[in-house]
Amino acid sequence: MKREIYDEDHEAFRASVKEFVDRSVLPHTEEHIKAKALPREFWLEAGKQGLLGLCIPEEYGGSDAGDYRFNAVLQEELSKVGAAYPTCHGIHADITAPYIVELGTEEQKQRWLPGVASGEILLGIGMTEPGGGSDLAALKTTAVRDGDSWIINGSKTFITNGYSGDLFVTAVRTDPEKGPKGITLFGIEATQEGFSRGRKLDKVGMEESDTAELFFENVRVTDAEIIGELNMGFIHMMEKLPQERLGCAVSNVAHAKQILLETIDYAKERQAFGAPIGTFQHNKFLLADLVTRIEAAEAYIDKCVLNHSQKTLTAIDAAKAKWFSSQVQSEVLDHCVQLHGGYGFMNEYRVARAWRDARVTKIWAGSNEIMKELIGRDLGL
Repeated sequence: MKREIYDEDHEAFRASVKEFVDRSVLPHTEEHIKAKALPREFWLEAGKQGLLGLCIPEEYGGSDAGDYRFNAVLQEELSKVGAAYPTCHGIHADITAPYIVELGTEEQKQRWLPGVASGEILLGIGMTEPGGGSDLAALKTTAVRDGDSWIINGSKTFITNGYSGDLFVTAVRTDPEKGPKGITLFGIEATQEGFSRGRKLDKVGMEESDTAELFFENVRVTDAEIIGELNMGFIHMMEKLPQERLGCAVSNVAHAKQILLETIDYAKERQAFGAPIGTFQHNKFLLADLVTRIEAAEAYIDKCVLNHSQKTLTAIDAAKAKWFSSQVQSEVLDHCVQLHGGYGFMNEYRVARAWRDARVTKIWAGSNEIMKELIGRDLGL
């Protein structure tokens, strides 16, 4: 099905992203997997190509694209390589950077954004805590006022870019009596005394993504590190989550679509019982079903991307996009593994890695169960 949301400018940008991927990503994917992280060279080269500052105003080193469709194009092209690339990039450029751009003070913008756009300052976001999961309102990391400072204690877990990040937008409880209305966001630099991180977590998939725990032991910050308004952190996060969930959806569909296309090629070439396996009726019907599912999901996500670029995407529609795309992704990739037979279970095959990488998408950015709960509430149930 022909897609209609992208114009010539978007496709020209897509071509430049593909050139970056071919030159700076594809030759190094095995190195990234072994290192369990993307090296600083990846970020610096992405910065030189203008791929880290789509939301950052030009006066701070960004390009200020002003159109989320460019973000979606970038996510799609990175997803074709592997699910970890749009994840790490998205956390830095699409999820965390907007907090500073839209909520930061002028001093914070001048201090941090040029480095964010260049790749010299790598971002992460500290929301999830051990035992907390998707319940952001239950976080236990605290900030206690001490004269002109705040003393932060606690920990975060499953933090993408956590092992190599330089700056973390971190949600902490500043007023224990107010529940969700007592949460504040702080920009915490990795050089702060009392800040530390654990080892790179050993995940089932997403090996290229460095994921770690963060620890705060009497970390002293001032009001100059508060991002947004005091005790408004929960509201700020709720306002930003739709873009995070939409970015996940864009990546989910693009990732599954690429592996499905490769599986179709495999089905045309792989011989069994004297014929290509794709000519067997069961496999032919299955691939017809999977292509239709991907195109239907893609059409919905395209509509969400267009709405978001026009500032009309609702939180509920973003929740629908997140859970549905991850479900389709999981189902499609599971069938792709099956179509590859024993080879589909070998790590040297992209389909095996993709299958493992995709499992987490039904969990993060709010589990699919949480997404359905939000949609159900919107139905008045």
